This record gives sequence, C-alpha cells and structure tokens, in this order.
Amino acid sequence: MKTLKLASFILSFFLLTACSSKVTLPISSSVPAADIIVTKKQDKNNNYLIEVTATNMAEASRLNPPKNNYSVWIITDDGMTKNIGQLSNKNAKKAVLKTVTPFNAKEIFITAEEEGNLNYPAGTEITRSKF
Repeated sequence: MKTLKLASFILSFFLLTACSSKVTLPISSSVPAADIIVTKKQDKNNNYLIEVTATNMAEASRLNPPKNNYSVWIITDDGMTKNIGQLSNKNAKKAVLKTVTPFNAKEIFITAEEEGNLNYPAGTEITRSKF
C-alpha cells in the first residue's frame, strides 16, 4: 500500500511540473543586483500563467537615463511581440507580476520604459531569455 501511495505521489508531482517552464533571466548591466525568475504554466483552458519574480531590482527612476517603469514582453509562437504588463517596484525587495495570456511565449524580456501601455518596446532592454 505504501508503494502504491508513493508511486501515485511521484506521478502526480511529475504531471504537475511537466507542463511548467522556469527560467532565470541573465544578469543585466543596467540592474546588476537583480535576480529575476520567470515561470510559465499552461492551465486547463490552454491559457498560460506567467509569473515574473524580481528581487533586489532598482526602481526604474534610478536608471541612467531614468525611466518610469519596467515593461514585460513576450515573443509568441508566431513571432509577435506582446506587452504582458508592468513590473512594479517601489523600493521593494521583491516585485511580482502574475498574468494570464492565451499566447504561448517562446521568449520573454524586460524593458525600462517611459510609458507602460505601449504596443511595442521603445526603451532600454534590461534582460532577455528563451523558454
């Protein structure tokens, strides 16, 4: 009975983690103290939950040149660039962005921008990685 429970637990764990991707974004010369981790999971409706967690990230206003916010972008399966939200960081040790999108992200990157509601990146790229 113990063996069956253990096997069930291992199988459940494997199935829950099999559909998720986790990447650590490379260190940026603009914000070298920042540690940024991104996870992507597909839900039962075929949408993707993307969670960006940044620790020790300087406020965008402290960059050179100063900016107003950090925007998070994905590049989809078909090569389209989509703005998925802003990473709010007001002197916080940790900043988190959780969002759901119907697009499967193949790549993710963060830029420092003057405005947050842009349709295309125009500011300084902070870091980038592929899933």
